[in-house]
Amino acid sequence: MSAYFVTATGTDIGKTFVTAGLLRRLRAQGRAVSALKPVVSGFAMATAAQSDPGQLLAALGEPVTPETVARIAPWRYAAPLSPDMAAAREGREIPYDEMVGFCRRAAETAGTLLIEGVGGVMVPLDAQHTVLDWMSELRLPVILVAGSYLGTISHTLTALAALRQRGLALALLVINDTGESPVPLGETAAAIARFAGAVSIATIARHASERDFAAPAALLA
Repeated sequence: MSAYFVTATGTDIGKTFVTAGLLRRLRAQGRAVSALKPVVSGFAMATAAQSDPGQLLAALGEPVTPETVARIAPWRYAAPLSPDMAAAREGREIPYDEMVGFCRRAAETAGTLLIEGVGGVMVPLDAQHTVLDWMSELRLPVILVAGSYLGTISHTLTALAALRQRGLALALLVINDTGESPVPLGETAAAIARFAGAVSIATIARHASERDFAAPAALLA
């Protein structure tokens, strides 16, 4: 089994877009793939097909049903807030140890597993843990998704520094064109690369489909 953890520099950057694209490409190669979105906020079953778990299930070629959603996304909250806040609105708390164990068991199965995080690297999960703690527990190679908006260089380098400080291996940095920057995507990627060190970088043009996402061959080997 190979497994990767997909995180981002912030929310609504493109984690699900990238994860779904990788799933489709791996399936097209005849590979056995699976995905988890263990924690999701802003979720409603009525719009599950458009949700992050729904998009991952579609990329896996599976129907979006209450059962399939529950299988890949056990901890779902209605409020579109950080997970700790969303859970608190419902009088609940994310069971951190149980969630980590859930991911570890999934990583032991055959094929390639992609675990999509929630929000960015430092998003709180409860009163004591962040997504960075979660990744540190799993020790999986990380796929970091960044945007191209003005300010992304600082955000991306800060996220990289946090990952490295915990000794986490970075499999890939994906820069997703968010269409909000006066700087061309290629220039943004080059600027990040100058300070990022030995990092494999992929870029995604604006409005590209998941099928157009070309990850480095090494990641899909």
